[in-house]
Amino acid sequence: MTTPEADLNRLHAWLKAAAERGAVPVVCGANGDMDTVASAVGLASALPQAMACGRHLGRLAKRLVEEEQAPFRRLSRPTAWPASLGGLVVVDAAAPSQLDLDLPEGVPICVLDHHATDGWDLNSEDLSLRWPVSATTEIVTAYLSRHAPEALTLPVRRLLMAGLITDTGRFKHAGSSSFQSAVALLDDDGLDYRGLVDRIETDADLTSSDHGALLKGLQRATTTDAGSWRLVTTRAGTLEGRVASLLLGTGADVCFVVRHRDGRTRVTGRARAQACRDGLHLGQLFESLAEVHGGEGGGHDGAAGWTSNLDRVAAETAALAAVASTNRSEVKD
Repeated sequence: MTTPEADLNRLHAWLKAAAERGAVPVVCGANGDMDTVASAVGLASALPQAMACGRHLGRLAKRLVEEEQAPFRRLSRPTAWPASLGGLVVVDAAAPSQLDLDLPEGVPICVLDHHATDGWDLNSEDLSLRWPVSATTEIVTAYLSRHAPEALTLPVRRLLMAGLITDTGRFKHAGSSSFQSAVALLDDDGLDYRGLVDRIETDADLTSSDHGALLKGLQRATTTDAGSWRLVTTRAGTLEGRVASLLLGTGADVCFVVRHRDGRTRVTGRARAQACRDGLHLGQLFESLAEVHGGEGGGHDGAAGWTSNLDRVAAETAALAAVASTNRSEVKD
């Protein structure tokens, strides 16, 4: 087993070699959440040949990228890549399908991720750094601190901190390494932590229609006992992650928000930190459901998703049954 220092040295050598060959796109997972976008922007800031890019930008990521004036390129399908590619870095994506892009052939790939699931089939010239941390921004923060401290400008640190805050659920799912990363990013009086949290939590990007959708999702919620777990489910057509997080405030162990659109059903899940300590891992649960019923599934222990061709009732029933069959270890705080 390699050490974190050895991993970071390997990453530095891979990036240096890729930059000597040509352009190095740093590609985000297609969900475009704050962790993946901040990781891409932060890592790209260390290389003149690199550019943060991806298929989508989530609402928060889009707002903060614009406010920080961070370089980010939106990609489309079919995907037009630079003529001279030295390598492709993928951040925060557990499988190629999670990019929603046409990947170039014959180009070395470097994957930085912290998900428990792994759907990548890499070659000898490729590199994979999968750390058991709470956010990919932790890997990028460690790399920049060690090999490119000049890239840790105030805008980059603010974005990385925002990714860390959101992906750990305001540090509810944080490990010790998460706090070490936070200290590294706060190692300068210029980062106003309270102000950044206010920027993250503001609802300025929500329309009146969005507020209505949130309320409808909450009104449709039903609760049930799935084995030894208290489960809340609802339906929503947008803002599924936010609805699920709000429902956790009811005291449920796990919440599922189901969306059916264009023949595809998406189940978005959130679990309390104690439920994860007691043995519930939504990322692994959804990955197993995808293997059995088809589709794509995976993510973190406390935040994950599964998309399939099942109808809404069948997908919801399968997810509920998977939770019910998970034994609870009841590890106390």
